[in-house]
Amino acid sequence: MDMNAPETVPAQPAARIKFPVGLVVAALVMVGVLLLPLPTDLPVAGHRMLAILAFAVVVWITEAVSYEASAIMITSLMAFLLGTAPTLQDPSVIYGSSAAITMALTGFSNSALALVVGALFIAAAMTHTGLDRRIALVTLSRIGTSTRRIMLGAIVVTILLSLVVPSATARSACVVPIMMGVIAAFGVDKRSNIAAAIMIIVAQGTSIWNVGIQTAAAQNLLTAGFMDKMLGQRVAWIDWLIAGAPWAIIMSGVLMFLVLKMLPPESDSIPGGKEAVAKSLADIGPMTGAQKRLLTVSILLLLVWATEGKLHSFDTTSTTYAGLVILLLPRWGIMTWKDVQSRIPWGTVIVFGVGISLGTALLTTHAGQWLGTQVVSHTGLDQVGPLGVFAILGAFLILIHLGFASATALTSAMLPILIAVLQTLPGDFNRLGMTMLLGFAVSYGFILAVNAPQNMVCLGTETFTAKQFARVGLVVTLIGYLLMLVFGATYWKWLGWM
Repeated sequence: MDMNAPETVPAQPAARIKFPVGLVVAALVMVGVLLLPLPTDLPVAGHRMLAILAFAVVVWITEAVSYEASAIMITSLMAFLLGTAPTLQDPSVIYGSSAAITMALTGFSNSALALVVGALFIAAAMTHTGLDRRIALVTLSRIGTSTRRIMLGAIVVTILLSLVVPSATARSACVVPIMMGVIAAFGVDKRSNIAAAIMIIVAQGTSIWNVGIQTAAAQNLLTAGFMDKMLGQRVAWIDWLIAGAPWAIIMSGVLMFLVLKMLPPESDSIPGGKEAVAKSLADIGPMTGAQKRLLTVSILLLLVWATEGKLHSFDTTSTTYAGLVILLLPRWGIMTWKDVQSRIPWGTVIVFGVGISLGTALLTTHAGQWLGTQVVSHTGLDQVGPLGVFAILGAFLILIHLGFASATALTSAMLPILIAVLQTLPGDFNRLGMTMLLGFAVSYGFILAVNAPQNMVCLGTETFTAKQFARVGLVVTLIGYLLMLVFGATYWKWLGWM
């Protein structure tokens, strides 16, 4: 045997590439819509935008490709399909690819996108300095460490972080390791009711407070962007809080009651939790200068957000960027570009911008208005009052969310159409307020773990099953929906939002 001969390496089987069934179905659906007869009252450009919308919905529901890849596909489709379509002003002239790609990128010049970027920077600054972890640990040390107090502490931590960390995923990613440390200190099984209840509270409490605070979730900021584009106005941060926070407070109590009933803790008092929290606080040491400066800026931002339109006229995006300037200043600031760039999910920015572009193009090409007219004329929505409209459209959003793994994608696909429906409806009601209330319904990711990223973060701890999550989530969804109808008939009506 020749010892100098190269060693024969067994051939490795080639990795099997999964056939993109969802992408093929999306393409077929788009072609199918394009082949439908063109209605006389729908422009060619609007017809093609509906085909692109159908493609987007199928791709997002099936998750055939990543959201970032789908955003690039949607942009390309708009460039070529709209680029070869006649303009609404003069059917003898086509848009051209240059005008079409400009339309496809209009979302990137929207102030709502700028606010999302600013919010992601603040979230990155929180994790960079560890201030989010300190807030969570200090809160838990004050609340107490009996099983009920730990659950209450999880909700309080969620509320506090919702105010200063404008990212649901970032909040859950911060809270989950802390709560897992507390569970471990309790010495209980990871599959115990105590562990399951705590993690379900973290996941669903995050979704509940996405409703209560405008800057808590990207879909809220996308909703504000559509308000600006389609209604010419938006809801101030404090007005959103006044409308949404009472519902969120009640639902936080409902959530805690439900998990205690459906997942009764094995013990009411377990030693070790207090010591674990104290040890974690001791490990991170005293508050650093960077944390103090970030906390100061965060509190100032909360104050200026809350007083917009009352004490000053500066919008949320502008004041947020002023805060970022302070955080990025040499010497006094707490971070540099290199510190945070790797912590920011830039794909979210791309998806957000294209989502606004998609909604704006549906309006510009009259596709949204046409679809809104069809919905109203075929569903009888014009025969019910504002509360009935909210009940029907809210239930529609909650049900269709079961097919979406992203509230941002759901908002991009459906909210422009629903705003067009509201504009088509007769009667005197607050269309801006109704848009905000429908934006609340978008955050209903309570039933399936795949319906929100914070759910998946918590599911990854293996402390609960998807079945346990769904059992609690179904009841939370039903009670939350009915409570919204009660609020719509009373509190929100009194505030003038209906």
